[in-house]
Amino acid sequence: MLESRPMKKNRLFVPLLASAIVVSAALAAGQAAAPPIIEITAEPNHHLLFENQYVRVFKIDLAPQAAMLLHYHRHDYIFVVLGPSNIENDIVGQAPFLRKFHEGETVFVPGPFAHTAKNLSDKPFQVIAVEIMKTDPAQLSHKWDEDRGLHILHGGTLDILFVKDGVRAADLQLSPGGVVPKHHHNQPHVVIAITDLNLRSDIEGKGATNVQLKAGEATWAKGDVTHTVTNVGSQNARLITLEFP
Repeated sequence: MLESRPMKKNRLFVPLLASAIVVSAALAAGQAAAPPIIEITAEPNHHLLFENQYVRVFKIDLAPQAAMLLHYHRHDYIFVVLGPSNIENDIVGQAPFLRKFHEGETVFVPGPFAHTAKNLSDKPFQVIAVEIMKTDPAQLSHKWDEDRGLHILHGGTLDILFVKDGVRAADLQLSPGGVVPKHHHNQPHVVIAITDLNLRSDIEGKGATNVQLKAGEATWAKGDVTHTVTNVGSQNARLITLEFP
């Protein structure tokens, strides 16, 4: 009887030890399963188009039913959707949510945060994402003459969408032969083609130049320019501009 007591303790201790090992292994497996958060430049669906002191511009091309790797957005950015899409957005620390986008939709997103996104549609999710790298006090406090409004042009429209971080976003649509009257760009801007573009820019004091872009392309336009813009193509032209003050 005296020898039976330590045997009972051993029998009790063994399953407790086994349970502790199982719990520890489960916790370790859970920790190991957490995906790493990578930089946006390492995310394979983000393709860097160009960068400078003002912006860093990516084209995102996500296949149907595919998901991005978990990645950081360390800066505020503006993205322009190139076609209708249906996305699940999973932001770290928040519940996942669904979002539908239409062609040409232009959205400001404040950083920093980390997320992944899944393309729920049967077509590629294509976006131009413009990180705002220049955010000095003068830019942030700049007062534009107009930060929202729709202008009816000769053969087109200019819709000023919003101003965020001092950057003014606008949606320009021109029918064939449509003209944007003479105007001045004090600072540079990003041009994002929603459709194929075949434009003529008549620059004051320098003459005419042709601007041709394919749908989904983006380019950097220098400032200190006064010009008119004409759609010399045979199709409607649509583009988004992101202009610095």
